[in-house]
Amino acid sequence: MSEIPWWGLPLIAVVFALVGAGVTLLVSSRDNYLRSRAKRTRRWYAERRDAYVALLAQFERATYRLRAALDSGQPMPGPFTYLDEVGPALMQVRLLASGQVRSAALAVHLLLEKLYGSRPTPPPGVDPAKSVREMLGHVPLVMQQLEAAIREELGIEVTPPPMPVEGPPRSLRTYLRRGSGASQESSVTG
Repeated sequence: MSEIPWWGLPLIAVVFALVGAGVTLLVSSRDNYLRSRAKRTRRWYAERRDAYVALLAQFERATYRLRAALDSGQPMPGPFTYLDEVGPALMQVRLLASGQVRSAALAVHLLLEKLYGSRPTPPPGVDPAKSVREMLGHVPLVMQQLEAAIREELGIEVTPPPMPVEGPPRSLRTYLRRGSGASQESSVTG
């Protein structure tokens, strides 16, 4: 007869069941944490990307409207038109963006706001229309700085990833021949 008490086997089974349940709980909570973290990261990236694209589109639209007004000789749009269109997109970027992107976005905004607002008096001997055109020519340069800050924050590379080095693509026949050749060799050697 064995020296194990009658209650020993059920006790060991209960202990192992509790340990197994605890390990299962820990593993599932870790997986849930990792899944939620990945989901938050994707959401973070998508929110910022959408906000940046909307703001860049508004800046482009405002710049085009100024160029069209200057080229056609029509009166320049008012500053409230610009603020009504760009305001919501700019506020979203100001809430979501890092300091570098926020500063670059505000630099573009201030430049466009000057162009839409009351015209600064140019230096003596400079045509006021040329002064506005010159300031308008600076907008793409300042927007490049904004785009570079956005790329850096989002981790967007300007060059494509390197192509994997492989041989020519293989067809299904190649794989079938290789498979049938291997089975023939194994039957010969076996």
